Amino acid sequence: MLTIRQNFVETLKGGKPDRFVNQYEYAELILDPVMLKCTGNFEEGTTIVNDWGVTMAYPKGEPACFPVQDDEHILLHDISEWRTKLKAPDPHAYSEELWAPVVAQANAVDRKEKFVSPWFVHGIFEKIHMFLGMEEAMIALYTEPEEMHALIDYLTEWEIEVAKEELKRYQPDLLFHHDDWGSQRSLFMSPEMFHEFLFEPYKKIYGFWKQNGIEYVVHHSDAYGAELVPQMIEMGINVFQGATIENNIPAILKKYNGQISIQAGLDNGKFDKENWSKEAIFNQLDTLIADCDGGKFLIPSFTMGGPGTTYPGAYEYASEAIDQLSKKYFK
Repeated sequence: MLTIRQNFVETLKGGKPDRFVNQYEYAELILDPVMLKCTGNFEEGTTIVNDWGVTMAYPKGEPACFPVQDDEHILLHDISEWRTKLKAPDPHAYSEELWAPVVAQANAVDRKEKFVSPWFVHGIFEKIHMFLGMEEAMIALYTEPEEMHALIDYLTEWEIEVAKEELKRYQPDLLFHHDDWGSQRSLFMSPEMFHEFLFEPYKKIYGFWKQNGIEYVVHHSDAYGAELVPQMIEMGINVFQGATIENNIPAILKKYNGQISIQAGLDNGKFDKENWSKEAIFNQLDTLIADCDGGKFLIPSFTMGGPGTTYPGAYEYASEAIDQLSKKYFK
């Protein structure tokens, strides 16, 4: 029997996995001090200001925290303010005390079984609309392209400095990176605009990681992104995590035939709900696997950007169902 890690590698290369990779089993996701302080780690029902200066609220019953963007709390009212009002937190300035439990967590992992991975939350595009608000961010792409390029360059260099600190502290061997690039059914911008603003920065970021020992990049965007897949491949993404059903997952996997894998199948908006159903989860996975040539290059999973679901029990049942389907498809 292959280790979890070996099975992941065999799945991505189209080799001989002996079962399905089961959701997030392959990764020990690390929320290190930089991510904790720069995004926000706090309890439901509370509000904090993160180290970027963004006010973050976590309403009860919501799946995650969100920026508060009324006139009083928005960080930038206009992109022209970013040089004076935005100061990147120094990723090298967090204390040894804050790093100690993270290093201990990484050191405790059996790396023959699992990959150690930064849980890199809020990528470049997400940060931009967290600072500006979605409407102002989208307008600025059209009206202030030079300023937008400058801000993106600033954020790109910051990400590389974060990567240096994470590589030094706990030697990750896989990267799990968030940045939502679309809604459930469409992209936030055209593929041409994406290429103009985000392609080269991400190619630089992911290239830096891979030049420094990271073999696999898993990119989270629980959204439509089918038109960006060629750019994802060229940027160095190995797994498109979160692809909604609207992407036509079987068609992508067939067309690109091992150039990229997809971790998805169970859209949280459709299957992670108060009245979630075991039958619906099982049937969805079974149908998708069959449509994907028995699950080749597919990692069956919920689409949420981390292990778990909003409604208790759904994630755990999906893991059980995936194990059952392994017995069906791997004989």
